[in-house]
Amino acid sequence: MDNEQRNYITLESVATILGGAFLINVAIILLWFIIVLIGPDWMYCITSKWFSVSKHEFNLINYGGIAFYKVINIVFFLCPYLSIKFLLRKKKLNN
Repeated sequence: MDNEQRNYITLESVATILGGAFLINVAIILLWFIIVLIGPDWMYCITSKWFSVSKHEFNLINYGGIAFYKVINIVFFLCPYLSIKFLLRKKKLNN
């Protein structure tokens, strides 16, 4: 196995890991959103015992957190995954 084949296999492995991590994070985001959508009152009741936040601040924190987590997931997992996949496709077409 030469160095080019080893690099190809490594890039395939990294792309697989990034794709899997992206999907796991999407599942976490969806779960978080569903929990916030279904049970905001009981979540707020539990959280307000620990922290003094208003209902409006609680909603801002949750929806802002979901948006931030989504952007971070796209930047750190989806973009590198797509870049590696495009690079591997380009290499495959050139060979």
